[in-house]
Amino acid sequence: MLRFWWLVGLFVAYTSGQKLWDVPISPGDQLGSGKLRWEPQCQYQLRHLQDGARISALLPPRLEGHWISTGCEVRPGPEFLTRSYMFYANRLFKAYQFYYRDPSCQDPTYSLVIKGKIRLRQASWITRGATEADYHLHKVGIVFHSQRAMRETVVRINQTSGGHCREFLPAGRTWAPGALYELLSAKAEQDCTPGLGFAMHELSLVRVEKFHQPMLLQQNQGSREVEELYLGDIHTEWSERLHYRPTGYQRPLQNAMHHIHPCPACGIIYRADEHHPPILPVRPELPMRLSGRWVSSRCEVRPAVLFLTRYFTFHGNNRSWEGYYHHYSDPLCEQPTFTVYASGHYTQGAPSLIVRGGTELVFKVTHARVTAMDQATVAMLNSSDFGSCGEAASWRVGQELDVTHTNGCAALGIRLPHTEYELFRIEGDAKDRSLLFIGERPTDGSSPSTPSKRPTSYQSALIQCGMPSGASARHLQPSYLGRLGDDINSGALKTLPRVSVLACLIVQLLRWD
Repeated sequence: MLRFWWLVGLFVAYTSGQKLWDVPISPGDQLGSGKLRWEPQCQYQLRHLQDGARISALLPPRLEGHWISTGCEVRPGPEFLTRSYMFYANRLFKAYQFYYRDPSCQDPTYSLVIKGKIRLRQASWITRGATEADYHLHKVGIVFHSQRAMRETVVRINQTSGGHCREFLPAGRTWAPGALYELLSAKAEQDCTPGLGFAMHELSLVRVEKFHQPMLLQQNQGSREVEELYLGDIHTEWSERLHYRPTGYQRPLQNAMHHIHPCPACGIIYRADEHHPPILPVRPELPMRLSGRWVSSRCEVRPAVLFLTRYFTFHGNNRSWEGYYHHYSDPLCEQPTFTVYASGHYTQGAPSLIVRGGTELVFKVTHARVTAMDQATVAMLNSSDFGSCGEAASWRVGQELDVTHTNGCAALGIRLPHTEYELFRIEGDAKDRSLLFIGERPTDGSSPSTPSKRPTSYQSALIQCGMPSGASARHLQPSYLGRLGDDINSGALKTLPRVSVLACLIVQLLRWD
């Protein structure tokens, strides 16, 4: 909810040893430091998130296997889809993409079956932790699941192909259930996919992560291995997606043999093919009740080499909000660079007429504070123009300074006051937790500062971890928060108040599978 231009590529490159592009992004995308009011659930979730030792990246990534979506995905447009990708030892792959009319993925329109070959190359010099890859498409076929879907899709293809794809499907042809029509053939040098906005550039950026999901105590099995496949992001502008080379990631796919449990959608997607698209289970729609605290469920990655975590508090009684965004220089979110705190107000939401299931809101940002978390950031901020970013030459590592009175921080691209037109959605997951999806930031780094630029897709989910106020809430310094997991693991429970310890242990038990 705060416009932010990524102008600190040089100092991040200095700390990470990589060359970065000077591209703008929004810090509606970081997590906080300073004195925060944390509830035990939020403490546990953040510590679990930041425990980088639990996550390992496979370098080079091992792609062999079957990778599936764990739910209905939303791409810019909007497009609703599920994915099922199979990679083989001989570098060939077969991928299914199933498209739908609805955000619950219950009304399929058409399925794509994509065949080709992929070759892993070197580690990415732009996106730290990623591997670059080359791919070649051999064939792309389409199966329609209704006469309406067939008619609409053919019109789109014919309108954008300049006439050379009119033979793909003659006008007036009736729908044939199960019929496979060829959209792309490398041998025949035919390609009718651009009309669908289709490209597989996501395969040009790859990352595989492995971690262990805790099991229920009574199962006495310790933990379950989970593998996730991150593929390149899709550009938020339709006109750019066919040419865009990813620098961030989409929602990850999970290994069909090593996925998070429970996962009601996983088996359905695993068994699907182009003739039998997955119809996902009905999930109740949750009302837009923002009140409470929400924290990142993973270390998040944005285009232009941005690694971050987020923590929000929404106060429903007066529609005010606070956001803590913490930026890092590494894909495990272990090396902090700076933190931004932002606050303001938001309007009452209205159902989106463009993105079914979404709610449109308007956010105003009126206050901001910045904390430099490393010496390179301090040097950059202290060299900024007088009166452009808080108190001139007053920056110190770990010290939070208010930048509201200077109308933001020019060195970081923060401008105050600021208005953004947002898209929100709340869902429940298989563990009965509430998830908050906030609109995806524009790939080009601009801000959704007008209604026409409102997002049509979402960022990674935030998990609800507490209510706006409570008896167990405390002011915690980041260093204390960082010691929380170590204190519990080492048995040093006497360093925490009894209420907080009990709450943390209860939450930990509940989160175990």
